[in-house]
Amino acid sequence: MPLPFSYTFTITSGSSTTSSTHTNPWMDVRIWSKLPERLLDRVIAFLPPPAFFRARSVCKRWYGLLYCSSFLELYMQISPRHHWFLFLKHKPLKSYIYRANSTGSGDNSRVNSEGYLFDPYDIAWHRLSFDLVPSGFYPASSSGGLVCWVSDEAGAKNIMLFNPLVGSLSQLPPTLRPRLFPSIGLTVSPTSIDVTVAGDDMISPYAVKNLSTESFHIDAGGFYSIWGATSSLPRLCSLESGRMVYVDSKFYCMNYSPFSVLAYDMAANKWSKIQSPMRRFLRSPGLVESRGKLVLVAAVEKSKLNVPKSLRLWSLQDCGTTWVEIERMPLQLYMQFAQLEAGNGFDSVGHGEFIVIMIRGTDKGLLFDICRKRWQWIPACPYLGCEANGHEDVELRGLAYEPRLATPVITLLS
Repeated sequence: MPLPFSYTFTITSGSSTTSSTHTNPWMDVRIWSKLPERLLDRVIAFLPPPAFFRARSVCKRWYGLLYCSSFLELYMQISPRHHWFLFLKHKPLKSYIYRANSTGSGDNSRVNSEGYLFDPYDIAWHRLSFDLVPSGFYPASSSGGLVCWVSDEAGAKNIMLFNPLVGSLSQLPPTLRPRLFPSIGLTVSPTSIDVTVAGDDMISPYAVKNLSTESFHIDAGGFYSIWGATSSLPRLCSLESGRMVYVDSKFYCMNYSPFSVLAYDMAANKWSKIQSPMRRFLRSPGLVESRGKLVLVAAVEKSKLNVPKSLRLWSLQDCGTTWVEIERMPLQLYMQFAQLEAGNGFDSVGHGEFIVIMIRGTDKGLLFDICRKRWQWIPACPYLGCEANGHEDVELRGLAYEPRLATPVITLLS
């Protein structure tokens, strides 16, 4: 079998110079040792985060790359985007609402002390620590490598932005209006941070109503608005607490009774309502972002009509009002899915070309690759095991997460 290549290297010793030709299927260490550091840095910048952190153990210089400004600048320019997912243990809202009535100790244990990073390319799980996030906060959104944590106490909301890869934590000023469990929207670009908080206004200590929206903005150009932009929500809206999707300068969230989609235009500071497809026959509808498009994922059940039950995906067209069905789960797969789901519902989250559908109350989930039109079951997270920290009502909640070694925009909050 012929060897793949040959190369010549020159060895200089004193006044003598010799040249030798070696043929080897692997590059010689003497060549690697002479590669320019800038070229090595470019190679390292392309590594996915788990491989990068393993590579840091090679030598002192590589270990220090995480703190090297020139490498981080190069990383921000050339590092490929990773459309991954972050799953965290999630308590149903009732656990927070009734927590104050519990006199026993331990209910305020750190349910979210760690998260589980899912790589849809290699179908692999990784574990992340969230020990730096104080207790009393729950994960609400993610963007640009930052995870948004919101205080679970009723009242003005405290919001923290955390990068779990490097352990950076920054806090926003508290919201102006008292709320219970509002919907949270976050979008982070290399030069700006935008946060939108909507609904669950506390009109009394014992009652909430979806009335208003508050927005926070700060950018590298020096412009900032600390909850200065406010707007009214559409009348009689019923938001899905905590969930917002950002697509093309707008935040979207589901509205219930009947199903529809609410859209918040940040530039116009205005809400609008979009009719959802087959709204009377949807079950567990959810909004996800996929390749810059808004996608609605839902089960369809029309028992009285001659339409088979199925799980379908619709994409919102550029006109902003029309939906087009883009995918339908194969019938045999849907029958397996429905048997496991057993009417308990499911949650959907999208990122890039991938959509994950997790069955509530189980560790079962499906991964759909839009580009390849391929469905597959996700292997169970090996870090969960049988532990639930003593909480029977803890389940996993997924966020679209792009792991980033550097998020310099967070320095604007300093």
